[in-house]
Amino acid sequence: MSHTVTDIWRHPLKSHGREALETVTMIAGQTLPGDRVWAVAHEASEADGSQWEPCANFTRGAKAPQLMAIDARLEDATGRLTLSHPKQPDLTFDPNSPADLQRFLDWEKPLTPANRAASARIIRVPGRGMTDTDFPSVTLCNWSSHRAVETAMGQELSPKRWRGNIWFDLGDAWVENDLIGRQVQIGDAVFLVRERVMRCLATTANSQTGERDADTLKALNENWGHQDFSVYAEVVTGGDIKLGDSVKVL
Repeated sequence: MSHTVTDIWRHPLKSHGREALETVTMIAGQTLPGDRVWAVAHEASEADGSQWEPCANFTRGAKAPQLMAIDARLEDATGRLTLSHPKQPDLTFDPNSPADLQRFLDWEKPLTPANRAASARIIRVPGRGMTDTDFPSVTLCNWSSHRAVETAMGQELSPKRWRGNIWFDLGDAWVENDLIGRQVQIGDAVFLVRERVMRCLATTANSQTGERDADTLKALNENWGHQDFSVYAEVVTGGDIKLGDSVKVL
């Protein structure tokens, strides 16, 4: 059975800030290019950019819902990042530049709760994105499952809540969960589907306002007995992907 890619997203900052793409070149063993390149470590974190670290070390949308309303635009040629938020003026800065760090921290501070550990620094691990998994992953999302959650909740939900990378419609809800251990070809690239994605409070926040207005976790647990949405996959064969490309289970 063949399906079609409908959306491609990268998230330059871990857990928040997303950018739509029309085409991308996947590389074996790596994340989607430009995805989760930087992570914002908080003042209680020991993460220093020398290795991958779990998400508890970073400022996240799960703890600071206003961050979920950030959009990002990454200039690949310069590495400069422009962040937009409905409550803040746009910020363009270089996440790799120590001289720009304070500008970013000042911009982000009003969007994070005062009772949480404050953001302190931006880190980057050369050669891999700071994914939620301990392997460089790409998140594959099924529109049918998204619609099932909307129906169960009786409200429309932006797909941006799920922070997925590649979207397609498999025709039936949750069939992506049956792909664990199997390979999927998308465009010219091949992925090994490795894990289901257990969701957190970040998905309860509106991606336009940053307000928590939908109990997605309750809906998942009460209707399907799990807190999962989408699957993590690993790129095993690199290649180009673009909107409209076919998706095939091998």
